[in-house]
Amino acid sequence: MSPVRIDIWLDVACLFKTRSEAQQACKLGKVSVNGDEVKAHRNVKVGDEIVISRPFGRKQRLVVRGLTDRHIARAEAKALFEDLTPPPTPEDIELRRAERAFRAAITPPKAPDKRDRRTLRQMKERGGT
Repeated sequence: MSPVRIDIWLDVACLFKTRSEAQQACKLGKVSVNGDEVKAHRNVKVGDEIVISRPFGRKQRLVVRGLTDRHIARAEAKALFEDLTPPPTPEDIELRRAERAFRAAITPPKAPDKRDRRTLRQMKERGGT
C-alpha cells in the first residue's frame, strides 16, 4: 500500500477526533515519527514509530501496523497500530485525578446560554402562577 499522510492516518486511527486536530498537533511539534518532529504532510509507512505528546506531560508511543486513508470502524482502526505506551502507575492516576479536581475547582462558572435562559424563564413562570 502507498504511504499515507500522517494527519490523515492519525484521524483514521482514531488518535485525534478530527483531521484538523491532528494537523494542529503536528504544527505545534507534538507528533514525532522515528524521533523527528513532523509536519502534517509527512507520509507514514508500516513500521514507523510515532510519539504523540499528550496533556500533563504524557507521551503515547505507537508503531504503525497498517495503513488506510478511509475512515473505518473504531474497532478496526485499533488494528492499524500497536500501542507501546506503558500503563500509568498508581501515582500517575492519583496525580491526574487531583489535577482534574483542581481544574474543576478553579474553572469559573459559565454564563447561561440560550437554552439555560429559556429553562430558567419557564421555571419562573410556572412558580409565579
